Amino acid sequence: MNEMHQKLEEIKELTERLQSEYPTETNAFLGFLNKAEEGKALSMRQKELINVGLAVAAQCEWCIVFHVQNAVKAGATRDEIVEAGFMAVIMHGGPAYMYMTPLFQALREFLPEDA
Repeated sequence: MNEMHQKLEEIKELTERLQSEYPTETNAFLGFLNKAEEGKALSMRQKELINVGLAVAAQCEWCIVFHVQNAVKAGATRDEIVEAGFMAVIMHGGPAYMYMTPLFQALREFLPEDA
């Protein structure tokens, strides 16, 4: 299994465990997530590009993988995704800059022509 797909599997496994062991908290979080994504002002592509930038700033490899994949599925281009990552670098500096590495790894996996 590719490294980025492994991270997605880890997200799935964690979510299933938390839903089993802490259903109230987990379902409240997932419910909020779903409601927040229902807004109509931004397209899903725009929302995922924002999430990519936030994931880079948060230095969360799992979040980067998850949101790069979702951005690709929502029709975002390579350049849009990279630019979203750079917006995080502007606001977060050098540490965010280094988290462009998993962003490119995820792009290679989810946009194979980028290999």
